[in-house]
Amino acid sequence: MNSIEEMKIEFTRIQESFRDRISLENNFDLNDLKTIAGVDLAYWNKDNREFAVCCIVVIDMDTHETIEKKHYSGEIKVPYIPSFLAFREIPLVLETVKLLENIPDIYMFDGNGYLHPRNMGIATHASFYLDRPTIGVAKTYFRVDKKTDFIFPENKAGSYTDIVIDGKVYGRTLRTHDNVKPVFVSAGNNISLDTATELTMKLVEKESHIPIPTRYADLETHVMREKLINN
Repeated sequence: MNSIEEMKIEFTRIQESFRDRISLENNFDLNDLKTIAGVDLAYWNKDNREFAVCCIVVIDMDTHETIEKKHYSGEIKVPYIPSFLAFREIPLVLETVKLLENIPDIYMFDGNGYLHPRNMGIATHASFYLDRPTIGVAKTYFRVDKKTDFIFPENKAGSYTDIVIDGKVYGRTLRTHDNVKPVFVSAGNNISLDTATELTMKLVEKESHIPIPTRYADLETHVMREKLINN
């Protein structure tokens, strides 16, 4: 592909081919979930080239203890194109998954899932390669269209408002603690929005309004990025 427009056409075709396979229902029993992995990436530039490291941290669902953490880094070949982030990040995500000794029951991404113009944020898109349910939890709001904004929920832990676009619920604005900024939860695939919300709340601790899987993954990306830059 020689141009951004050609990439956008091809990337749209690929995502549209997956769209009909998205399921917003649980394909599992909640009692069977034992482990969850947080996924995040960090970027840097060197010699006019762009690099990133993907970090995955596997957490025990009940004790919140870290079971395993792995990382994989490489050069990013796909330019940044709004709403096509998955094509930049999935190659590194899949290479990191290959390193895991403990395959998690579910993945949580620092990013969006169904809350996306084609309902194919990183959490949803990656699910078709991971064969696991996925959740997207974003720290900032991704505006799917120009006319739709989010409504702040009540200033109380567990309060939420749905993000509705053209009569369809795309995601949820969730307050995980009193007096903190909300996060933006969306189902990735093979999970309901209610369950994604429930698990997000279950995995939040006192130290942060971000659920621990993506919080730990985010912290690990900063550590690994510094090491990789200095080496």
